[in-house]
Amino acid sequence: MAIDSNLFTAVSSSARQLLQLLRCISFTDKAHVRIAQEGLRITTEDGSVMEAFVFIEKSLFTNYTYNQFLPASSQDDPPDSPHFQVSLASLLETLNIFNLSDPNTVKRSDTSDPYAAHRLSRHAGIDAFTSHTAGICTLSYAGEGNPLSIHMTETGVTTTCDLTTYDPISNEEIPFARDAIALKTIMRSTSLLDAVNELSSLNPATITITATGSTSSSSVLSLSAAGSLGSATVDFSTSTPSDTPVLETYTCHRKTSASYTFSLLKAAQRAMATATKVSLRIDEEGVLNLQFLIDVEAVGGGNGHTFVEFRVVPLVEGEDGTVADESDED
Repeated sequence: MAIDSNLFTAVSSSARQLLQLLRCISFTDKAHVRIAQEGLRITTEDGSVMEAFVFIEKSLFTNYTYNQFLPASSQDDPPDSPHFQVSLASLLETLNIFNLSDPNTVKRSDTSDPYAAHRLSRHAGIDAFTSHTAGICTLSYAGEGNPLSIHMTETGVTTTCDLTTYDPISNEEIPFARDAIALKTIMRSTSLLDAVNELSSLNPATITITATGSTSSSSVLSLSAAGSLGSATVDFSTSTPSDTPVLETYTCHRKTSASYTFSLLKAAQRAMATATKVSLRIDEEGVLNLQFLIDVEAVGGGNGHTFVEFRVVPLVEGEDGTVADESDED
């Protein structure tokens, strides 16, 4: 099929970059893909308790073409942006078909911490995206009912994979009240990762985020968890002698506390390891929003970074004293 006949075609000079971004949200089997003029929006979700988004702007591709079909009449509504589901595991396997790996990556020194090598590489000044950008990747989609075609080329070796697309499931997004924020802070992403790794050694079922009001001279953001091996709390304070404090910004009008299933927060670990900064927000209903800033190699005049966003539904105290998912409440 000629490229011009496709509804959508995009060419990337860095299959590794696409792979890294998609791995940040790879906690489920299928991904929801929506094509737009501005880029690709890819969503994954875990029931109705957590969802993640990554928007891959067209500037991250060397070529991006979306042949949007116009309505037959000016009085007709414009068609919805094409969207479909695809096997995320198959998509990742395809992008990794040439075993793309960074030869500069520091050998993992701690087998109990899968992200230790990443942190060592970052501290050594190694860019996760630009140090190795092997593989030319072409994505194409001819329209509803057709597969997502992926054409991979590296050093004269070419592979084409057609991934079956599925009808999208129209689940509503987890609501997040951006105009009713109880807590907002921006911090180094690796600091959040270290805290989650520290607490995970307890094998906890839940994690509680507590923030004191920002009116005091020294406000504290606490992450606490308890498990069969004990309990622990990691504190981040706005009062620090360092010129580069961990909490770069902090806004909390009154003491705020909310609990979440620990495994859901842990599912964002790869995003924590890849990002440079994270905006952690909790709205008045307790919904947690983690927006990760990830440096990328923009080839089409972009701003050199993109965002991966997670939303997590809080747990609420049941009448019997147990903790239940807020999504299960009527």
